[in-house]
Amino acid sequence: MTHLLNADLHCHSVVSDGTLTPEALAERAKANGVQLWALTDHDEIGGQARALAAAQALGMRYLTGVEISVTFIGQTVHIVGLGFDASNAALLQGLRDTRGGRKQRAMEMSEGLAKVGIAAAFEGALPYVGNPELISRTHFARFLVDSGVCKDTNEVFRKYLTEGKPGYVPHRWATLKDAVTWITEAGGVAVVAHPARYKFTPNEEFALFTEFKGHGGQGVEVVTGSHSAAEYVTYAQTAKEFGLAASRGSDFHSPAESHTELGTLPLLSSTLTPVWELLSDRIQ
Repeated sequence: MTHLLNADLHCHSVVSDGTLTPEALAERAKANGVQLWALTDHDEIGGQARALAAAQALGMRYLTGVEISVTFIGQTVHIVGLGFDASNAALLQGLRDTRGGRKQRAMEMSEGLAKVGIAAAFEGALPYVGNPELISRTHFARFLVDSGVCKDTNEVFRKYLTEGKPGYVPHRWATLKDAVTWITEAGGVAVVAHPARYKFTPNEEFALFTEFKGHGGQGVEVVTGSHSAAEYVTYAQTAKEFGLAASRGSDFHSPAESHTELGTLPLLSSTLTPVWELLSDRIQ
């Protein structure tokens, strides 16, 4: 009956682009009935020790986590890693390399915004960044909302930070093979995050899952904050088609911005294999 477990295996802290500390996230997860938790900051595992300590202090079970940015067919795809050894040297180096281009990208984004009359956006975004190595579009969006340029972060992305808009700068991330290899060789399980968000054609999506599984990927987020009820069904079928375990996670970033609260998603279907069944010996 492990599909009945209230597991939330996707959320973000101030270590990447969330607004809460790992400790505050742990308290929020526990208060919402989460039984198994993972902190999955973007391309960074610097918050793992704090998250584990906080979870254990609250009597909540924990899996190490990360969300790695990948370029696939010209789009950014996210791969969540769960249950890995957070001291693995190859994983740590790979994540450092992936983070490396973010500052240059951010400065180019600022230059693009300056051309449409928004000055000093890089400097304006910095106070919102917990970790300067991980400055992202989200930090720019918060600055533009607080400075009155836009009413909310959705408007910022729509007007300024998506492809074809003044502040958009693409970034070349890790390859799919890189991300899956780093995770699996560190003893973890790789999971395709929120697949409905990518808007691939059916053929492109088939290629994503085929290559992902070929590299050793073992899971897919079925129930996640950005999926609709219909998409839960679609990606349950994808999990079965490709022989993948199913994951569940809110993708919570902030009380003010996230539509889905930690621990409040529907439970996984009993017809699926929960990803935590593959990681029973890695749960802390």
